[in-house]
Amino acid sequence: MKLYYSPGTCSLSPHITLKEAGISAQYIKIVAGQAPEDGSDYSKINPNGYVPALVLDNGQIITEGVAIVQYIADQVPNQQLVPPVGSLERYRLISWLNFISTELHKAFSPLFHAEVPDACKALSREQLVKRLHYVNDQLKEKPFLMGALFSVADAYLFTMLSWAAYVDLDLTPWPNLVVFYKQVATRPAVREALIEEGLLQA
Repeated sequence: MKLYYSPGTCSLSPHITLKEAGISAQYIKIVAGQAPEDGSDYSKINPNGYVPALVLDNGQIITEGVAIVQYIADQVPNQQLVPPVGSLERYRLISWLNFISTELHKAFSPLFHAEVPDACKALSREQLVKRLHYVNDQLKEKPFLMGALFSVADAYLFTMLSWAAYVDLDLTPWPNLVVFYKQVATRPAVREALIEEGLLQA
């Protein structure tokens, strides 16, 4: 497998998932405005131009993070990174992935762009604060979004929370999120992914 990623972006989520799954992969870095490290034409891999993209050994390509992480996790069911296909818990996981994608990821995105008007950024930040209150409440009595076990949804949530420092968002009003973030950051697979992306010193 090959994972095309950009350091610190949403592609950190499948990067973490691959490490948690124990699947060997080649990691191809893309820096904004430059060709991938392997010299490939990324427009032929993902015509939308953004990361992540997962290229399978047979040449098939999967794009969109929530699809990629589920595919990876399904390759190693014994790792329990996702509930079984068809179970009610699987749909609850998909619900979390969708929530993180549409309510957190989408709200964070405008905060990174200088051309976005301040009024729009303020609305995005307001929406983000509301959604973080909700997630904080959900983590009151459990360590991870799905309960006792770490899942691909936690990898995605961790990635989103890591963005807070880049947009001057203090997480201390949400103590459960702070505990969650610190706990996930200590996982060996997470640390390995962060080090490989240059986000953490070895």
